[in-house]
Amino acid sequence: MRTQAKFPQIPAGAGHYESFYIKATEPGGGRGIWIRHTIHQRPGEPASASLWFTHFDSDAAGPRATKETVGRDELSFPDDAYIRVGSAVLEPGRAQGSAASDSLTATWDLSFTDDSEPLHHLPHELMYRTKLPKTKFLSPYPTATFTGAVALGDETVEIAGWPGMIGHNWGAEHAERWVWIQASELGGNEGDYIDVAAGRIKVGGWTTPWVANGRIVIDGEPYRVGGFRGTYGTELSEAPTSCEFTIPGRDINVKGRVSAPAKDFVAWIYADPKGPEHSTLNCSISDIELRVERAGRPHAHLGVERAAAYEFGTRDTDHGMPLQPYPDG
Repeated sequence: MRTQAKFPQIPAGAGHYESFYIKATEPGGGRGIWIRHTIHQRPGEPASASLWFTHFDSDAAGPRATKETVGRDELSFPDDAYIRVGSAVLEPGRAQGSAASDSLTATWDLSFTDDSEPLHHLPHELMYRTKLPKTKFLSPYPTATFTGAVALGDETVEIAGWPGMIGHNWGAEHAERWVWIQASELGGNEGDYIDVAAGRIKVGGWTTPWVANGRIVIDGEPYRVGGFRGTYGTELSEAPTSCEFTIPGRDINVKGRVSAPAKDFVAWIYADPKGPEHSTLNCSISDIELRVERAGRPHAHLGVERAAAYEFGTRDTDHGMPLQPYPDG
């Protein structure tokens, strides 16, 4: 087991959220899936769990999405699995389940492999045990390859060797604003990827600058980028459908842009345990362009088309993107 659910150790009266999520895209880009298993507990209230499913297709008018929420009695953590929500289960090597709503019934049965080591975004293990930061995140399977099938109503989508990842995050409170950027097989190289999470948090009445944490792998060589000591030089210019960024690391500087047409984003409400809520935009078939500067090496220009993930979370509600009517997060 590469990670473990934190919810079973959380006191009943404490606020908590937790997600296990899957992102995979068709080789060559253009189509992708995003599956999210979530736990939500407001302070002093019963917990609930939800399944979120989105199918992205750049040739379609927009994503097809659904969400199903169940009570605490349908949430469990089997010894041989990461999480079970209703009949859906995520376990080492397999993800299987379904989510139904009035808009769509989606069913998936996927197997996956990954020979890479897990990515712990936070630079020190102690930070996963302290109160701050309030959001913890890691990618237990940063270079997963998926095979299987997804049913969208009467339509079946075959998943054959789709590259992607599996992530896990949890905490007592979301950041004020966050950005998540991920892309597999940079430059067409299997095993090369970028996976970076950045956030701004509120401390008292002050909101911090952007803090980014993650990794980029180039030609099989991993580089940690961001970090709490690396806030100087970290710059993000975020918008609902694009983000330009500069994220330094030791002997490396990553500059880039991730973007997609507005029609290819799904927009949700993510509930914060203590409130207020966040509006969140996600596109798993974005374009990404990277300029990577490394000490003593030529600059590298890398990217993928219609296969990168860009997620933007904010408390703002006036970003001009329509939100799906699922306010329970």
